This record gives sequence, C-alpha cells and structure tokens, in this order.
Amino acid sequence: MNKTGYKTKQKQELLEYLKSCGGDHITANDVCEHFKECGSPIGLTTVYRHLERMVDDGVVSKYIIDANTPACFEYISEGEHGKDEVCFHCKCEKCGKLIHMHCDELNEIKEHLFSHHGFNINSMRTVFYGVCKDCSK
Repeated sequence: MNKTGYKTKQKQELLEYLKSCGGDHITANDVCEHFKECGSPIGLTTVYRHLERMVDDGVVSKYIIDANTPACFEYISEGEHGKDEVCFHCKCEKCGKLIHMHCDELNEIKEHLFSHHGFNINSMRTVFYGVCKDCSK
C-alpha cells in the first residue's frame, strides 16, 4: 500500500505484473498491451498515474533514456537498488540495450560531485551512452 493508503485492484495487478518482469525495463505501452492480452485492458493514463505513484512510493524506478524513447519502469525488489546503493545505467547506441551498472568507481564520482561541487546526482536516473561489448565486436 502506498503512503496515502490508497490501493486499487488495478494497482495491485500492475504491481504483480511488474514483479513478474524480473528486473526487465518495461514501458507504459508494454503494460497496456499485457493487460489487453489478458482481457483486462487498462487505459494508458491510468497506467501512467499508477506507475508515477509507485515511483513516488519508492517501489518502482523510472528511467528516461532520451527524448525519442518512452520512459521505462522497473520494479525494485527488496535488497535491490536500496536507498544508498548506486546504480547507473549504460545505453548502447547501436542495439538499444540498457545495462545496470553497479560500480564502486562510479560511487566515488557521485561522492566527489557532492562533496566538491555540491551536486547530488540521482544515479537511478543517470544514463551513460556508448556502445556495448557485443556491438563493439
């Protein structure tokens, strides 16, 4: 249940779907398509509203990759992406793959930016662009 205590059947079904995706990044359109295929269509506006509330509640992460790509969402299971855990993302400009990046060196950069420049970077929404190992071959 979220912080306001407001919970609907659709929101619960959406949360269960996100949990079943196992860390995959999904879009609001993916969600709508899933529920349409299951015979329980949910409107895009409703999906976005629920997803944004889940982001605010800290149970879903939202990634905005670029202006030409729809935002994607990921369920945050217990023990993953904790409040203090740094998780950056790398997006391959050739194949579009989004890679989770847990790296102590990046954590040091985050700490440096805050301590020396007064800037607290949101690592959950930071994306590095380049070419992945597979596409580099």
